[in-house]
Amino acid sequence: MQLSSLTAISPIDGRYQKQTEALGNYFSEFALIRYRVWVEVQYFIALEELPLPQLASQISPDQKQALRAIYENFSLVQAERIKEIERTTNHDVKAVEYFLKEEMDKLGLHTASEFIHFGLTSQDINNTAIPMSLRHAISNEILPALTKVLHIMESQVQAWQHIPMLARTHGQPASPTRLGKEWEVFMHRINVQLQQLHSLSYPAKFGGATGNFNAHAVAYPKIDWIQFANQFCDSLGLNRSHPTTQIEHYDNLAALFDAFKRINTILLDFSKDVWQYVAMDYFKQKLKEGEVGSSAMPHKVNPIDFENAEGNLGIANALLEHLSAKLPVSRLQRDLTDSTVLRNIGVPFGHMLIAFKSLEKGLQKLLLNEEKLALDLENNWAVVAEAIQTILRREGFEKPYEALKALTRKNEVISKASIHSFIDTLPISDEVKSELRLISPHNYTGL
Repeated sequence: MQLSSLTAISPIDGRYQKQTEALGNYFSEFALIRYRVWVEVQYFIALEELPLPQLASQISPDQKQALRAIYENFSLVQAERIKEIERTTNHDVKAVEYFLKEEMDKLGLHTASEFIHFGLTSQDINNTAIPMSLRHAISNEILPALTKVLHIMESQVQAWQHIPMLARTHGQPASPTRLGKEWEVFMHRINVQLQQLHSLSYPAKFGGATGNFNAHAVAYPKIDWIQFANQFCDSLGLNRSHPTTQIEHYDNLAALFDAFKRINTILLDFSKDVWQYVAMDYFKQKLKEGEVGSSAMPHKVNPIDFENAEGNLGIANALLEHLSAKLPVSRLQRDLTDSTVLRNIGVPFGHMLIAFKSLEKGLQKLLLNEEKLALDLENNWAVVAEAIQTILRREGFEKPYEALKALTRKNEVISKASIHSFIDTLPISDEVKSELRLISPHNYTGL
């Protein structure tokens, strides 16, 4: 069966392919091969610029540029050639090495080709190529998509900052709040997590077969290979871990995944709240010609964007949890379980991208129903009991909490009239009574 958006197993590459296709530049098999080529070429050039004696003055500026052009202009044809070599080697990184040697022969660099992959093990390439691709994907796709959501939320914070709204704690009517402030809570939570995310570096492992530069040191004992590797990883935008075994220990990568998991959890919480506000009729939703809400009920306009976001954020977090829990665990100096797991790094970010775009779409469809918010406030005058009893405490009134409790827990509707009648019976000054009568669910919204 030919692969298409209809035949793909994963909805990332199927139903939601249009939303996630940009991630193919970072997480596809083609992308992984390209990033491996990128690292191998840049490592070879770094060795020449060190310089290693055997490479000194052998490579012209034009040849360097031609080498860089291999990964800059990397094509599917070249990726297919590497896969063809892999069918013989049964080793994906070795296939990249052999491919680059072929390309160097074409550039007249045959005598220098043995310095491709010099002294390295596969994980020196994988544990630099993968965090590079992850860093670029997050910078170029994930964070911009999240920023769009935050920008919409910010505009809504400003637009709704003075809109009073009945709060609900334990699902019950509580001291009023403001709609914009409730949006702002989520924004602040996300921004705190983004600060923590930005404080994290992208880790790399680069140190030879078991992390000790054994081969490098035996061939060139006078070179400071640790400094070289640190500078090389830094040039790729990565922070080299040291010391390591054969592989990156992934602790810092796990921290990165956990940071995104917390951001996703906040957005999942937000999605549920917005869904509830739609259910409470605080928001209507913009209609789109031709769209159907239910196959049976013509009247329905469902909050599907927030449901979609909630579902995809949940899947993303389940995968991020596994990645952060599994990757730091490896038998002795390494086992191969990290290799197959690393190939799935793009999957949670695919679900995150779907969720972010769903939130962007859903937020833009919200139509504020101020009448409903005002009606809920008007129907819940009991919530000003906190304000009244607090002022009575200030005035030295005996047992004000108990007095308001007795009033508001009667099995009858508490209205403006009943609250004002209660105020009239209080043995307090007319000035304080006037102060109390000014309080309503619509203006008792705090700071």
